[in-house]
Amino acid sequence: MDIARIATTRYTSKAFDPSRKIPAAQIEQLKTLLRYSPSSTNSQPWHFVLASTEAGKAKVAESTSGFYVFNAAKVQNASHVVVLCARSEMTDAHLARLLAQEEQDGRFATPEAKAGQNNGRTYFANMHRFDLKDAQHWMEKQVYLALGTLLLGAAALEIDACPIEGFDVKLLNDALDLRGKGFTAVALVALGYRAADDFNAALPKSRLPMDEVLSEI
Repeated sequence: MDIARIATTRYTSKAFDPSRKIPAAQIEQLKTLLRYSPSSTNSQPWHFVLASTEAGKAKVAESTSGFYVFNAAKVQNASHVVVLCARSEMTDAHLARLLAQEEQDGRFATPEAKAGQNNGRTYFANMHRFDLKDAQHWMEKQVYLALGTLLLGAAALEIDACPIEGFDVKLLNDALDLRGKGFTAVALVALGYRAADDFNAALPKSRLPMDEVLSEI
């Protein structure tokens, strides 16, 4: 696989063909990418809502009304839409759940290894919760790691995508009862196949020169 080619040819689709649907097998691959996305100390402070039905997409589209109406068609015409959510709080119960899952998955050869993982993750979680007081920002950064993983994975599968921050967070949280479940919406990703009138498909990609964005030492 030429990963550089994928990076240079993928783009943000601005219009989707509503008649084309992503095959179920590829959706399963994208779901796996989300589940296995990296996160700081394996904190996994996220939840993903996949809207695949017209009713589901309409519920997500409620948040693209008013000022954000320019994003409504992207949500409605996409094959699938992913709502990427961050935890509202990094709780002790979540930290314990992570440790139990890691133990179940065989990551600890000794009790000392388990204790070391727990101490390390708790240290960083507490640093962000109590010292830096930026736990929400820290958790949302992990969600964006998953977003990047999803975008590159979709491109590798020749699926078009549009990451979206232009939506009413409160409306979406209410529509999906995210706050009641301990989460808040961070970003959307519309997935599908470009429409014939997607103007962005014909535009050249534009990035700053390599020597401005990368230094070698």
